[in-house]
Amino acid sequence: MKTVWQMVKVFLLFTGCTILFYYSLVWFNREYEYYHRYDEPKGSAVKVSAAESAPPSWLDRLLFFYRDGE
Repeated sequence: MKTVWQMVKVFLLFTGCTILFYYSLVWFNREYEYYHRYDEPKGSAVKVSAAESAPPSWLDRLLFFYRDGE
């Protein structure tokens, strides 16, 4: 009887933690569902990248690959 009671307690603890985890994931999903990541930033934002005028040569790409591994 004692073993059955221990199994019931473990089962209830596992079920409770699973339900808590599930509803926390649902809450996070609802929180960030309508979050607009790609809106223009507000304030004094600065553009951090500039478009290159010409594509890099094959030698530049090869050196970039060896240097950065991409």
